[in-house]
Amino acid sequence: MVKVAFVEPPALIHKGLVICREKRKNHPFGIFYGENPLDYSFPLLLLEVSSFIIISRLISFLLKPLKQPKIVAKILGGIVLGPSLLSRSEKFHAYMFPDTADFVLQNIGVIGFMYFLFLSGVKMDVTQIKRLSKKHWYIAVIGVVVPLSCSATIAVLEIKSFNKEMAKGSSIWGITASLAMTSFPVLYPIVRELNLLGSEIGRMALSTAIISDVIGMNGVLIFEASKQAEYRAISALWYMISLIVVAASVIWGFRQAMIWIIRTTPEGQQVDQFYIVLILLGVMIAGFITDMFGLAIANGPFWLGLAIPDGPPLGATVVEKSETIVIELLMPFSFMYVGMITDVFTLSGQWSHLKPIFLMILAGYIIKTVSTLIASRFFDMTIRDSLTLSLISSLRGEMELLLFLHWMSFKMIDQSEFTIMVLLTLSVTAILTPLISILYDPTKPYMVNTRRNIQHTSPNTELHVVVCIHSGESLPGLVKVLEVSNPNVSSPLSVYALCLVELVGRSHPMFIDHENTEHIASSAHYNSIHNALKISQQARGNEHIKIHSYTMIAPIRCMYQDICGLALSKKACLIILPLHRQALHDVDGTMRKHSQSMNCNVLTHAPCSVGILLDKGPYENIVNGVFMSLHRLIVLFLGGADAREALTYADRMATNQETFLTVIRFLSHENMGDNDMEKKLDDGLVTWFWVKNEGNSRVIYREVVVKNGEETIAAIQALNKDIFDLWIVGRKHGVNPVILQGFSSWSESNELGVIGEYVASEDFGSTASVLVIQQQILREEEYSSSSLLGRLCIR
Repeated sequence: MVKVAFVEPPALIHKGLVICREKRKNHPFGIFYGENPLDYSFPLLLLEVSSFIIISRLISFLLKPLKQPKIVAKILGGIVLGPSLLSRSEKFHAYMFPDTADFVLQNIGVIGFMYFLFLSGVKMDVTQIKRLSKKHWYIAVIGVVVPLSCSATIAVLEIKSFNKEMAKGSSIWGITASLAMTSFPVLYPIVRELNLLGSEIGRMALSTAIISDVIGMNGVLIFEASKQAEYRAISALWYMISLIVVAASVIWGFRQAMIWIIRTTPEGQQVDQFYIVLILLGVMIAGFITDMFGLAIANGPFWLGLAIPDGPPLGATVVEKSETIVIELLMPFSFMYVGMITDVFTLSGQWSHLKPIFLMILAGYIIKTVSTLIASRFFDMTIRDSLTLSLISSLRGEMELLLFLHWMSFKMIDQSEFTIMVLLTLSVTAILTPLISILYDPTKPYMVNTRRNIQHTSPNTELHVVVCIHSGESLPGLVKVLEVSNPNVSSPLSVYALCLVELVGRSHPMFIDHENTEHIASSAHYNSIHNALKISQQARGNEHIKIHSYTMIAPIRCMYQDICGLALSKKACLIILPLHRQALHDVDGTMRKHSQSMNCNVLTHAPCSVGILLDKGPYENIVNGVFMSLHRLIVLFLGGADAREALTYADRMATNQETFLTVIRFLSHENMGDNDMEKKLDDGLVTWFWVKNEGNSRVIYREVVVKNGEETIAAIQALNKDIFDLWIVGRKHGVNPVILQGFSSWSESNELGVIGEYVASEDFGSTASVLVIQQQILREEEYSSSSLLGRLCIR
């Protein structure tokens, strides 16, 4: 017999308000002691979160063909575990989610929301509001005011159908304001998943979301103050005083401390771990203080995040150190908490009760989409772009779920109303996201039919080249290629040097023009590479090269959009991308994967020709402006458009009096596998090249006949006996398959092509750099025999 001592008041016991249950222990001794681990709280907690992660990932995998964002899978994962599906079984619910689990899910779930909003605030740059045009302001304000007014009108008409708490003016204001708001923390992850961060529409959507969030924050504060006033009028005054004190502490106290941390951190180094721990602890403290003063527990962490300067070094480090833990470990509890409250069976027979709130939400979402669409059209945006922007602005997610939970705590809504709100939020995001991906293609602006390549550019005109720079290590090789391109009086070189920086710790991509004094202060951290370019140009004294410096800060996934956009706006004929040799021998493949992803996207969507340079160095110090010049070049001409582009570029280099050029043309035995059209184009260009350089002793032309890929490899390997500084090859388009027959061990899917990959490999054993050229791919144009003369280059 177990003796139980009750500490509760006897009156509660007599009324049956005290429930006796066995207290769960934290950790079992083990299954070898005959114990069930799931009878203990901690193993059960691990099973709950593991089950959610597995189920949500499975749902995400199944929904991937439908272009569904992760938020949809996570909400569905919570619903699957909740009373709507698996927990409908009393045995499952009692075993998997006992009564004591509610407390754990609720508290860890709220902590997850707190840190999610904190990180969203860190990435958010509120100061951008000052730089936004009237266009952004009008679209954002109209997208908030119109749906708010319409939803409020419906609420007033249906006010008799609401419960006592919901019928209050403060409650109606809170719900209608949230329906009209576009939340930045919700939009940013979905826009990033859709790869629209670098697009014009993606940037506009995030900019208008910041304005909407500022309006929404004021709406939430009015709602909270009104709720305080319903209790006592003096409470609203104390609320406002507390708000002012907390806001002042964050702006003039915490933010100044963050600026001091940045100032004391040496340039190029990460912020000390001690400060990061203090900041993450501060999130808890901020939540406690705002909850204590009735300012809503999520406001404190969000304001704290806004006070941290975005980007490196501080904002980037905070996000890098904590984002994975927050998103992958804490947020699952948040979605499970939402799923445990969501019960679709509570909707049965409740239509008359749910009709008013359903109409409010539906009208709010539809009218927001329509009003944003009309406002966008007023500013002469295309119908497709306007519709895309309106759909993005109507997306819903984590912020709405947090507000629903907040309203339940005020008893404004019951479980059935909470359920229909969650389902409508889920449905809107699930329907609109694939529509956005269908409507808007961020690569469409780069689909040009105008020839922008070296082959079809007159030799006596200025050549525009976009050069991408990952780091200082890729700079020497790029400078050497530009020098050997032989800029002169009749054919100068206009270079657009674009420094690529990965976006970390901020939401908005940045494009910095270093010749614009307006951005000098903000771009000081990235000036070193561009200063090195200027010093190198001054040391050489070459007035025929004009270098224009830019910096792009964007996610690796969408860097290609800005690269292609710059090439399009500057009418470039060539984009040169660096491929560091360490990427070829990357142990875990991470560096090569990121580099290959960006390079392949540029190759696919570029509005001009593309060159990929594998620089094998080593070189002199660039600060002194001294580099070994490239003198001995070799072109492997295997036929096709890419080979013709490579030969044309090499011919431009050969006009330099200090350059020696060797061209090796590979032909198939008895013309096997030749494409007649490509063969004629190749013959025309090679004939022109040979006639032009017939008397040039610095140019050597040879032809090699091969039967298969094995003989091709042998011939290339034999060429490696001679000393060359740069191998130039066409990537792959138009190459006779017979010449590459038997290359089963080399992949054609990489950015260098089959021959380029072999020449760049360690197996080849060459210390020379490699330049792989791909000629511009014309969009929406059929290559037919009738266009043969138009495509033939007559120099």
